[in-house]
Amino acid sequence: MAQLDTREKLAILADAAKYDASCASSGTAKRNSRDGKGLGSTEGMGICHAYAPDGRCISLLKILLTNSCIFDCHYCINRKSSNVRRARFTAQEVVALTLSFYRRNYIEGLFLSSGIIGSSNYTMEQMVEVARSLREDHDFRGYIHLKTIPDADPELVRLAGVHADRVSINVELPTVGGLKRLAPEKSSERIEGAMKDVAHAITDGQDARKRYKSAPKFAPAGQSTQMIVGADAATDRDIVTKASTLYDRYALRRVYYSAFSPIPQASAVLPLQRPPLMREHRLYQSDWLMRFYDYRPDEVSAAADDATGMLPLDIDPKLAWALKFRDRFPVDVNRAPREMLLRVPGLGVKAVGSILSARRWRQLTLADVGRLTVSVTKLRPFIIASDWRPVVLSDRAELRPVVAPKREQLELFAA
Repeated sequence: MAQLDTREKLAILADAAKYDASCASSGTAKRNSRDGKGLGSTEGMGICHAYAPDGRCISLLKILLTNSCIFDCHYCINRKSSNVRRARFTAQEVVALTLSFYRRNYIEGLFLSSGIIGSSNYTMEQMVEVARSLREDHDFRGYIHLKTIPDADPELVRLAGVHADRVSINVELPTVGGLKRLAPEKSSERIEGAMKDVAHAITDGQDARKRYKSAPKFAPAGQSTQMIVGADAATDRDIVTKASTLYDRYALRRVYYSAFSPIPQASAVLPLQRPPLMREHRLYQSDWLMRFYDYRPDEVSAAADDATGMLPLDIDPKLAWALKFRDRFPVDVNRAPREMLLRVPGLGVKAVGSILSARRWRQLTLADVGRLTVSVTKLRPFIIASDWRPVVLSDRAELRPVVAPKREQLELFAA
């Protein structure tokens, strides 16, 4: 194989990392300082944009240590049998690349994943060495996210958490059957066992920090995971149930959903077409309902079609649930508890907080509620205000055409 330079390796391994959904690209304008003017860049191979918990958009160097792998997972572009161009960074090259990009103000942190080479332990050692060197040898204080390997020695995973801000372990597929069929060399038990170990280490680290200020932090940004959507026969109901179980058992910060994308020279067991991207979007919305709107997993699952187990694509899960359980509505905005106000389509968490605060002093009208939302149209059939009661709308046999978003053809050359 011809020797590759750092730029060629970066092009291959940055492209190979794009299938990981744990950071999202922003739509900023492209700028760089290659001409010697100014400082920094918003573009470049391997640079992605993620959002911090406080809402800041931060740039990360997102790469694989290597795209070679000893596993042959059917859905993976980097599987052993795949005919792709291979490359590999050394730990020292990743450290040098990270520091170089950071000094140029291109990035604020590193997102590092890898295929498995040699063994799980060897690969994990190399990834830990990158984080260790950045922290200890160069006093790097930027953000580091490491994708850990479930089969690696628990001590190596612990060291990853000592040096990284966040660690993540991909469950890959939502069902045990799907994992056995598409990734037979991986084990659901080992994956969740590793997630359990990380969760315990995070808890132990938090307890130690409460007792001793000098205790080291362990993955202060927590752990996350990712599921592939549409590669197997799992329904949205299966995925929602799996995600809620992972949140409860391992105190995850996020579950990411990645719509399956057909890959070159794909295995015959994979679907020929990718699922609608809207399906991925609806799953993120359902995830949001469980995390911020106090929906129980069974409530979100109830929004799915009884026959297919799939969430509707034309309306969001919150509206689908409200239409399915119309007996719970309309809700009196001046008297209803927070739990029911959060279930009103069109009312967000901030709007509900404002309603609860304002109604302590006066009765709210429909216009008052309308000022807290983007549109009052979706709200009208589901609420009662001091000057509004949706008698006619509530009596309609079919309410969906009234509240569902209208389809419109976008103009190709609109200004």
